[in-house]
Amino acid sequence: MKRRDFITLLGSAMAWPLAARAQQAAMPVIGYLSARSRDDTSHLIAAFQHGLAESGYVEGRNVTIEYHFAIGQYDRLPAMATELVRRPVAVIATTGGEPAVQAAKAATSTIPIVFATGVDPVKQGLVASFNRPGGNVTGIVLFAAQLEPKRLGLLRDLAPQASTVGILLNPSFPASERQLLDIQEAARHLNVAIHVLRANTDREIDAAFETITQQRIPALAVVGSPFFDTRRDKLVALTARNAVPTMFQFREFVEAGGLKSYGANISEAYRQVGVYTGRVLKGDKPADLPVFQLTKFEFVINLKTAKALGVKISDNLLTLADEVIE
Repeated sequence: MKRRDFITLLGSAMAWPLAARAQQAAMPVIGYLSARSRDDTSHLIAAFQHGLAESGYVEGRNVTIEYHFAIGQYDRLPAMATELVRRPVAVIATTGGEPAVQAAKAATSTIPIVFATGVDPVKQGLVASFNRPGGNVTGIVLFAAQLEPKRLGLLRDLAPQASTVGILLNPSFPASERQLLDIQEAARHLNVAIHVLRANTDREIDAAFETITQQRIPALAVVGSPFFDTRRDKLVALTARNAVPTMFQFREFVEAGGLKSYGANISEAYRQVGVYTGRVLKGDKPADLPVFQLTKFEFVINLKTAKALGVKISDNLLTLADEVIE
């Protein structure tokens, strides 16, 4: 080989890794900000990635995702959002409820944000309207927080003779005051007293169940909160250990051994977040993407858990159920 050809070949060999690195660096970066944890949302992250793939984006191939998880500790979210903005990222996908999107919105007014939230985004000041969000924010609404009265009613149907029902509430969750007001109003209509148990730490959850046992509270509703979602296995285990029939917000609790749930299909919500995130990467503006509303809700019952608890599920409830796990 001639010396000139060798130098040309060597130069090409050295340039190839540099070109590959440049191509990799040119990949758009998605900032993924969650109020929950990676462990309890692995199936939801897969749904998000599936939605991205529908829009033509595959992690590691033509897009990079930088993940941040607050693990139910909402005060960590602002710093995480600031870090993503400083990165900077092309778009921020926020999941696990409104604490994540509120942190992202406070951190940037220019980087597009796609959210999944359980509360009305207009009332929360996230968007101007459902059809025309305006600004840099749009996303998916589960209306999880507004379903607490319905959950209480379904729990009451399970224990119609109960004069008191326990309510496990996370006082640190921004929507908790509204949730409690809705539950109190529903309880008056159902003619049932509620015993509110507040918890935003593992120790407080344990204390709440000690109270449930000591005061013989016959049934419990776990009010929707990303913190409780990160403690799914713990809560399901405690309801079984203390033999207390419990209503949850998402089917994941029932699949893990909880008794009942009523709420939106959260996997579908995360898939839609992935779809919208992909559309933003392709050039769509959040201001022009209508807020997507999930309108289908699932009532799921675990019959195996009911038998273990010694709870009789009425034929009426079984008829109402969208799915019965046996």
